[in-house]
Amino acid sequence: MFANFDFDVIRRSLSYLFLDGMTFTLTLTGLATFGGIVFGTLIALMRLSGYWLLGRIAGLYVDLMRSLPLVLVIFWFYFLVPYIGQWLTGSSRPVRVGAFASSLVTFTLFEAAYFAEIMRAGIQSISKGQPAAAQALGLTYSQTMRYVVLPQAFRNMLPVLLTQTIVLFQDTSLVYVLSIPDFLGAASKVAQRDGRLVEMYLFAAVVYFAISCVASFGVRRLQARIAFVH
Repeated sequence: MFANFDFDVIRRSLSYLFLDGMTFTLTLTGLATFGGIVFGTLIALMRLSGYWLLGRIAGLYVDLMRSLPLVLVIFWFYFLVPYIGQWLTGSSRPVRVGAFASSLVTFTLFEAAYFAEIMRAGIQSISKGQPAAAQALGLTYSQTMRYVVLPQAFRNMLPVLLTQTIVLFQDTSLVYVLSIPDFLGAASKVAQRDGRLVEMYLFAAVVYFAISCVASFGVRRLQARIAFVH
Protein backbone atom coordinates (compact mmCIF):
# COMPACT_ATOMS: atom_id res chain seq x y z
CA MET A 1 0.00 0.00 0.00
CA PHE A 2 2.83 2.41 0.88
CA ALA A 3 5.20 1.20 -1.85
CA ASN A 4 4.94 4.50 -3.72
CA PHE A 5 4.50 6.64 -0.63
CA ASP A 6 6.92 9.58 -0.72
CA PHE A 7 7.96 10.42 2.83
CA ASP A 8 10.58 12.84 1.58
CA VAL A 9 7.98 15.36 0.35
CA ILE A 10 6.71 15.57 3.93
CA ARG A 11 10.20 16.03 5.34
CA ARG A 12 10.99 18.81 2.85
CA SER A 13 7.80 20.65 3.70
CA LEU A 14 7.88 20.46 7.49
CA SER A 15 9.20 23.98 8.05
CA TYR A 16 6.57 25.50 5.77
CA LEU A 17 3.76 23.39 7.19
CA PHE A 18 4.50 24.14 10.84
CA LEU A 19 6.24 27.53 10.85
CA ASP A 20 3.70 29.08 8.50
CA GLY A 21 0.61 26.87 8.38
CA MET A 22 0.37 25.62 11.95
CA THR A 23 1.43 28.99 13.36
CA PHE A 24 -1.49 30.60 11.53
CA THR A 25 -3.89 27.88 12.71
CA LEU A 26 -2.85 28.11 16.37
CA THR A 27 -2.85 31.92 16.32
CA LEU A 28 -6.35 31.99 14.85
CA THR A 29 -7.53 29.37 17.35
CA GLY A 30 -6.09 31.22 20.35
CA LEU A 31 -7.36 34.66 19.41
CA ALA A 32 -10.80 33.39 18.38
CA THR A 33 -11.09 31.43 21.62
CA PHE A 34 -10.25 34.47 23.73
CA GLY A 35 -12.59 36.73 21.78
CA GLY A 36 -15.32 34.10 21.72
CA ILE A 37 -15.18 33.57 25.49
CA VAL A 38 -15.26 37.32 26.22
CA PHE A 39 -18.09 38.02 23.79
CA GLY A 40 -19.88 34.80 24.76
CA THR A 41 -19.76 35.73 28.44
CA LEU A 42 -21.37 39.08 27.65
CA ILE A 43 -24.10 37.31 25.68
CA ALA A 44 -24.67 34.89 28.56
CA LEU A 45 -25.00 37.79 30.99
CA MET A 46 -27.48 39.44 28.64
CA ARG A 47 -29.60 36.27 28.59
CA LEU A 48 -29.54 36.07 32.38
CA SER A 49 -29.94 39.80 33.05
CA GLY A 50 -33.69 39.67 33.60
CA TYR A 51 -34.29 42.37 30.97
CA TRP A 52 -36.61 40.90 28.36
CA LEU A 53 -35.25 42.86 25.41
CA LEU A 54 -31.58 42.09 26.16
CA GLY A 55 -32.37 38.44 26.74
CA ARG A 56 -34.38 38.25 23.53
CA ILE A 57 -31.62 39.84 21.43
CA ALA A 58 -29.00 37.53 22.91
CA GLY A 59 -31.23 34.49 22.40
CA LEU A 60 -31.89 35.37 18.76
CA TYR A 61 -28.17 35.84 18.15
CA VAL A 62 -27.33 32.45 19.65
CA ASP A 63 -30.10 30.70 17.73
CA LEU A 64 -29.07 32.36 14.48
CA MET A 65 -25.39 31.48 14.73
CA ARG A 66 -26.04 27.93 15.85
CA SER A 67 -28.42 27.33 12.95
CA LEU A 68 -26.00 28.48 10.21
CA PRO A 69 -23.21 26.38 8.66
CA LEU A 70 -19.85 27.84 9.62
CA VAL A 71 -18.56 27.76 6.04
CA LEU A 72 -21.54 29.91 5.00
CA VAL A 73 -20.71 32.48 7.69
CA ILE A 74 -17.09 32.52 6.48
CA PHE A 75 -18.16 33.20 2.91
CA TRP A 76 -20.77 35.76 3.98
CA PHE A 77 -18.35 37.83 6.01
CA TYR A 78 -15.49 37.62 3.52
CA PHE A 79 -17.52 38.59 0.46
CA LEU A 80 -20.39 40.74 1.78
CA VAL A 81 -18.97 42.71 4.70
CA PRO A 82 -16.71 44.87 2.46
CA TYR A 83 -19.86 46.08 0.67
CA ILE A 84 -21.70 46.61 3.94
CA GLY A 85 -18.72 48.65 5.13
CA GLN A 86 -18.84 50.66 1.92
CA TRP A 87 -22.52 51.41 2.50
CA LEU A 88 -22.00 52.35 6.16
CA THR A 89 -18.99 54.59 5.52
CA GLY A 90 -20.17 56.07 2.24
CA SER A 91 -16.92 55.03 0.60
CA SER A 92 -16.60 54.94 -3.18
CA ARG A 93 -15.32 51.37 -3.10
CA PRO A 94 -15.72 48.28 -0.91
CA VAL A 95 -13.85 48.39 2.39
CA ARG A 96 -10.88 46.04 2.26
CA VAL A 97 -11.03 43.28 4.87
CA GLY A 98 -7.98 41.06 5.04
CA ALA A 99 -8.26 37.29 5.04
CA PHE A 100 -6.91 36.93 8.57
CA ALA A 101 -9.10 39.71 9.97
CA SER A 102 -12.21 38.32 8.32
CA SER A 103 -11.44 34.81 9.58
CA LEU A 104 -10.78 36.03 13.11
CA VAL A 105 -13.99 38.06 13.32
CA THR A 106 -16.00 35.22 11.76
CA PHE A 107 -14.77 32.59 14.20
CA THR A 108 -15.06 34.94 17.17
CA LEU A 109 -18.68 35.82 16.41
CA PHE A 110 -19.62 32.26 15.50
CA GLU A 111 -17.98 30.55 18.47
CA ALA A 112 -19.30 33.19 20.87
CA ALA A 113 -22.75 31.65 20.46
CA TYR A 114 -21.46 28.29 21.69
CA PHE A 115 -19.31 29.76 24.45
CA ALA A 116 -22.33 31.80 25.58
CA GLU A 117 -24.38 28.68 26.21
CA ILE A 118 -21.48 27.05 28.04
CA MET A 119 -21.01 30.08 30.27
CA ARG A 120 -24.74 30.41 30.84
CA ALA A 121 -24.83 26.84 32.10
CA GLY A 122 -21.82 27.53 34.30
CA ILE A 123 -23.40 30.64 35.83
CA GLN A 124 -26.66 28.81 36.48
CA SER A 125 -24.72 25.99 38.17
CA ILE A 126 -23.63 28.35 40.96
CA SER A 127 -25.78 28.13 44.07
CA LYS A 128 -28.18 31.05 44.36
CA GLY A 129 -27.14 31.45 47.96
CA GLN A 130 -23.71 32.76 46.97
CA PRO A 131 -24.94 35.80 44.99
CA ALA A 132 -27.43 36.47 47.78
CA ALA A 133 -24.66 36.35 50.38
CA ALA A 134 -22.47 38.64 48.26
CA GLN A 135 -25.26 41.19 47.94
CA ALA A 136 -25.89 40.95 51.67
CA LEU A 137 -22.26 41.94 52.18
CA GLY A 138 -22.84 45.08 50.14
CA LEU A 139 -21.47 43.97 46.76
CA THR A 140 -23.17 45.38 43.69
CA TYR A 141 -24.50 43.15 40.92
CA SER A 142 -21.44 43.74 38.76
CA GLN A 143 -19.08 43.07 41.68
CA THR A 144 -20.97 39.91 42.56
CA MET A 145 -20.67 38.60 39.00
CA ARG A 146 -17.03 39.63 38.71
CA TYR A 147 -15.69 38.40 42.03
CA VAL A 148 -18.06 35.62 43.06
CA VAL A 149 -20.07 34.06 40.24
CA LEU A 150 -17.92 34.26 37.10
CA PRO A 151 -14.69 32.88 38.62
CA GLN A 152 -16.54 29.81 39.90
CA ALA A 153 -18.55 29.41 36.69
CA PHE A 154 -15.39 29.65 34.62
CA ARG A 155 -13.69 27.05 36.78
CA ASN A 156 -16.63 24.67 36.53
CA MET A 157 -16.91 25.09 32.77
CA LEU A 158 -13.19 25.09 31.99
CA PRO A 159 -13.10 21.50 30.66
CA VAL A 160 -16.11 22.19 28.42
CA LEU A 161 -14.58 25.47 27.23
CA LEU A 162 -11.36 23.67 26.35
CA THR A 163 -13.31 20.95 24.54
CA GLN A 164 -15.03 23.62 22.46
CA THR A 165 -11.60 25.10 21.77
CA ILE A 166 -10.50 21.75 20.33
CA VAL A 167 -13.56 21.81 18.07
CA LEU A 168 -12.61 25.36 17.06
CA PHE A 169 -9.06 24.20 16.27
CA GLN A 170 -10.49 21.59 13.91
CA ASP A 171 -12.96 24.05 12.37
CA THR A 172 -10.20 26.52 11.48
CA SER A 173 -9.34 24.21 8.59
CA LEU A 174 -12.43 25.66 6.85
CA VAL A 175 -10.47 28.83 6.04
CA TYR A 176 -8.97 26.65 3.34
CA VAL A 177 -11.95 27.65 1.17
CA LEU A 178 -10.59 31.22 1.18
CA SER A 179 -7.15 30.02 0.04
CA ILE A 180 -5.66 31.07 3.37
CA PRO A 181 -2.37 29.27 4.16
CA ASP A 182 -3.39 27.65 7.43
CA PHE A 183 -2.04 24.16 8.12
CA LEU A 184 -4.48 22.42 5.78
CA GLY A 185 -4.07 25.15 3.18
CA ALA A 186 -0.28 24.81 3.35
CA ALA A 187 -0.54 21.03 2.98
CA SER A 188 -2.85 21.48 0.00
CA LYS A 189 -0.42 23.86 -1.71
CA VAL A 190 2.44 21.39 -1.32
CA ALA A 191 0.20 18.56 -2.52
CA GLN A 192 -0.79 20.47 -5.65
CA ARG A 193 2.74 21.65 -6.33
CA ASP A 194 4.41 18.23 -6.04
CA GLY A 195 1.46 16.09 -7.12
CA ARG A 196 1.51 14.16 -3.81
CA LEU A 197 -2.08 14.53 -2.63
CA VAL A 198 -2.25 11.26 -0.70
CA GLU A 199 0.90 11.92 1.30
CA MET A 200 0.10 15.50 2.25
CA TYR A 201 -3.58 15.05 3.09
CA LEU A 202 -2.85 11.91 5.08
CA PHE A 203 -0.10 13.70 6.98
CA ALA A 204 -2.43 16.65 7.68
CA ALA A 205 -5.07 14.25 9.00
CA VAL A 206 -2.52 12.54 11.27
CA VAL A 207 -1.35 15.89 12.68
CA TYR A 208 -4.89 17.11 13.38
CA PHE A 209 -5.73 13.75 14.96
CA ALA A 210 -2.60 13.72 17.14
CA ILE A 211 -3.03 17.29 18.41
CA SER A 212 -6.74 16.78 19.10
CA CYS A 213 -6.13 13.49 20.93
CA VAL A 214 -3.39 14.96 23.13
CA ALA A 215 -5.54 18.01 23.90
CA SER A 216 -8.57 15.81 24.67
CA PHE A 217 -6.47 13.69 27.03
CA GLY A 218 -5.34 16.84 28.82
CA VAL A 219 -8.94 18.02 29.15
CA ARG A 220 -9.98 14.67 30.65
CA ARG A 221 -7.15 14.87 33.18
CA LEU A 222 -8.15 18.42 34.07
CA GLN A 223 -11.80 17.42 34.41
CA ALA A 224 -10.87 14.56 36.74
CA ARG A 225 -8.71 16.88 38.83
CA ILE A 226 -11.47 19.50 39.14
CA ALA A 227 -13.97 16.79 40.09
CA PHE A 228 -11.55 15.47 42.73
CA VAL A 229 -11.08 18.95 44.23
CA HIS A 230 -14.86 19.41 44.42
